[in-house]
Amino acid sequence: MYAACGGASCARHMFNQIPNSHKDTVDWTTLISCYAANSMPQKAINLFFEMLRLNLRPDEVTMVCFFGSCTQLGDAVLGAQGHGLMIKWAFGFSVKTCNSVMNMYVKCGLMGDARRIFKEMSERSVVSWTVILDGVINWEGLRNAQQMFDEMPGRNEVAWTIMITGYIERGFSKEGFQLLAEMVFNCGIWLNYITLCSLLSASIQCGDLIMGRWTHVYALKTKEKELNIMVSTALIDMYAKCGKIKSALRIFEKMPYRNTVAWNVMLSGLAMHGEVGLLLNIFPQMVEEAKPDDLTFISILTACSHSGLVDLGFYYFYRLESVYGIEPKMEHYACMVDLLGRAGQLEEAENLVRKMPILPNEFVLGSLLGSCNTHGQFHLGDKILRELIKITPHNTRYHILLSNMYALDGKREKANCLREALKRKGIRKVPGMSSIHVKGQVHWFSAGDKSHIQTQEIYEKLDEMVQRLRLVGYVPNTASQIISGFVGGESDETVEEEREQALFSHSERLAICFGLISTKEGVALYIFKNLRICLDCHSAIKMVSDIYRREIIVRDRSRFHSFKHGSCSCADYW
Repeated sequence: MYAACGGASCARHMFNQIPNSHKDTVDWTTLISCYAANSMPQKAINLFFEMLRLNLRPDEVTMVCFFGSCTQLGDAVLGAQGHGLMIKWAFGFSVKTCNSVMNMYVKCGLMGDARRIFKEMSERSVVSWTVILDGVINWEGLRNAQQMFDEMPGRNEVAWTIMITGYIERGFSKEGFQLLAEMVFNCGIWLNYITLCSLLSASIQCGDLIMGRWTHVYALKTKEKELNIMVSTALIDMYAKCGKIKSALRIFEKMPYRNTVAWNVMLSGLAMHGEVGLLLNIFPQMVEEAKPDDLTFISILTACSHSGLVDLGFYYFYRLESVYGIEPKMEHYACMVDLLGRAGQLEEAENLVRKMPILPNEFVLGSLLGSCNTHGQFHLGDKILRELIKITPHNTRYHILLSNMYALDGKREKANCLREALKRKGIRKVPGMSSIHVKGQVHWFSAGDKSHIQTQEIYEKLDEMVQRLRLVGYVPNTASQIISGFVGGESDETVEEEREQALFSHSERLAICFGLISTKEGVALYIFKNLRICLDCHSAIKMVSDIYRREIIVRDRSRFHSFKHGSCSCADYW
């Protein structure tokens, strides 16, 4: 009973009361299953091997729970050992056991092993096909997945959802819509709340607002009384992360019941959009309706950080444990270090790091390093980087930050040497990528990209944009721009020109130029970038929004920037 209700500690207590001589396979399997179902995979694994030491033989259900725990841990080596035991005990003919071990290999990226099991199965269920299909789409690409999907003898809703979301997540919205239409209208398969949430999650991945809106309309038309709380929460998340925070708020306000998850998604969206005033106004209402948790305060502290509200941030930080009973976690300390660092209080930020009751991780130190870069604190940044290298030697983001700091300090030779050292070690910088959704298709750009089919038109628009920017007083900020391969000898004028050209062709600017030539005048442009927007692009895009009379919404790694009439929603504090 305790195991079925999720009471793992009570179930273990009752289990321990049973003498080992009276425990059978069902007893052991019940507790193993309880641990696995309650995200305690290591305890499930330990209990499995304890069972083996007592010479008790597992059954099919035990093996399914074991492989599920290996999947949670991402431990393919342990899973392979279990696979050997499965064959030894002749469970290789069990469809459920084969599906579970195949799923383990798929989630660990070992498609060769997964395919071999699939091929050797004398009987395959629909689950067998969906498991291998999920692996193929994630590890072998859409073309191979589509081929396998076409070969499936029977397609359930899960298989359709895997294929549709696979297309949408990768930016092929048109193909995703075609499959969706075939599923709903030709096959008569209606979308349940799990499929709807999957579609919304896929829309978030590529910023596909059209698919997100279609899913919203479908959910409204097919609901019985009110939207499922999971679907409503997913809709809030989708609209917030696709730049439509007002739409997210409207859905949130209409929800008849809002749990902690729904509140956290709404607060996180407001924080991402810099709506700190609204976030703090509705927080007391959350306290009345639901119980705030650690994620709630990450959103609050993030909002305070993005708005420079240092005192208010400390107000909530100091009340985490005393008022709300939440022990401060690493993420909360990272928010506070970021809050102090953005405000230029680097000495206080470092003191907080040194006084932490837990050792700081790369996110805490990385936040402090970023603030050192922003405020030109070279010596502290150098010290922090040395600590970071010990924790994460291959994270190029921090090396690049220090390289930029060297450049800003006028030490370009050191900056170049640092980047050359990274190249020699085979460590590559994570490339900046920006995407824009136009006419049912996602278009991706990298810095200096010339692979797009409309490259000529894009660069012609870029040249025009640069000329118009210069006319209104734009001066490129090339201080931190490093030119690869620069070894000296070139004139200062030539080097400066190369740095300017490199800035002009940053990925978000190429995406904006494509948007300008591909959409009607006055249409807002939504750009999604994987890295933090640079200072020069931020300044330039403010001017571009005014020159072309366009609202330009950019979602970078940490927040939204809404550029309109020559200003940004972040008020130049981000």
